[in-house]
Amino acid sequence: MNGKDKNMEENRIYSYRDLDVVEDNGLLIVNKPSGLLSIPDRNQEKASVLSILRKKHEHVFTIHRLDFETSGIMVFASNEEMHRAINIQFEHRKIEKIYHAIVQGNMMKLDGVIDLKIDEDKANKGKMKITRDGKPALSHYHVLENFKHYAYVAIDLKTGRTHQARLHMKAIGHPMAVDKDYGMQEEFMLSSIKHKYKEGKWSIEKPLVSRCTLHAYSLKLMHPIHQKEMQYVAPLKKDMQVMLKYLREFDAV
Repeated sequence: MNGKDKNMEENRIYSYRDLDVVEDNGLLIVNKPSGLLSIPDRNQEKASVLSILRKKHEHVFTIHRLDFETSGIMVFASNEEMHRAINIQFEHRKIEKIYHAIVQGNMMKLDGVIDLKIDEDKANKGKMKITRDGKPALSHYHVLENFKHYAYVAIDLKTGRTHQARLHMKAIGHPMAVDKDYGMQEEFMLSSIKHKYKEGKWSIEKPLVSRCTLHAYSLKLMHPIHQKEMQYVAPLKKDMQVMLKYLREFDAV
């Protein structure tokens, strides 16, 4: 990691309810856990990243969002000037967003480009779909590790469509390893790869991962105040780290 990088775990300014935050001259970089809303829902009953940040800051402006189950890097602003400057970079696709994912299947093609349009799935509320008449969506992927039945990949989202990484990987035959909406399974069990697995006499096996195996790993932007390129990195959450550990042990190629 060079001087321009900021690891969220090493540079966090404060933590609140497992929410690690780095403050950088009006920029709020957040390492969101899975199972936390980005912004309040209609009922405003559940905690969200935005509501938590507002306990610490007088003004907070939302710049982009992550799905409820997706963990990792998010960016907010604590003043209008920073909000405007970062939004312009997003609009002009000047910000690099790298996601890390564990997907189904060993991937023969180690690098690829997915250029498929995405639109709202009107037949299924809250879901999206690949369609000829949707909004342009472009993703680049690179395989970090291959296993017998899974792959660990980095996905560079050139556009920011809702559910883009999940839909694009599914479209090429490699949906997220765990994804209740677009995938093949809702949880990952150790017994699925450890063939001699035995449950304890008094216990029932629990899933290692029970949320979408997608993590917003890094975000690179031109800092409006420093006037230099900055990259913020959020290491994988523990559940995905543990899954990779066992894949390396019991599902190695």
